[in-house]
Amino acid sequence: MPIKYNTILVAVDGSSEAKRAFKKASVLAKDQGAKLLLTHIVDTRTFASVEHYDRTIFTEAEKYARDMLEEYKKLALASGLTDVTLILDYGSPKVKIAKDVAKKYEVDLIVTGATGLNAVERFLIGSVSEHITRHASCDVLIVRSDSD
Repeated sequence: MPIKYNTILVAVDGSSEAKRAFKKASVLAKDQGAKLLLTHIVDTRTFASVEHYDRTIFTEAEKYARDMLEEYKKLALASGLTDVTLILDYGSPKVKIAKDVAKKYEVDLIVTGATGLNAVERFLIGSVSEHITRHASCDVLIVRSDSD
């Protein structure tokens, strides 16, 4: 029985793993005629202590996220996709992606890299992709790099 995905969410963070996930999600969205949602969650937990000293860090992180999402959108449109939505949110990426964003946008499939930028968090409390796999109510595709 063929599976049809209508809404595909890809989480990007600027890592090479996220870029591979984006490419895979774009191909799937094109093949399925699906809507592609590009999301980045600004991890506000990392700003809590630093923000007291330097408020520009949050502004810079937000600008980086917006610019990155716009760049990915250009690539998606250039690949032939027509229905691309950008989602920028704040909080814990592992919670926001798996529960809030996926539910709000009625996502059928979440595509994410096996690892991302935050190696320390992955070591201490598990990866974002692991959390998404355990807690998402939809299908999850973990994209691995060639070296995995």
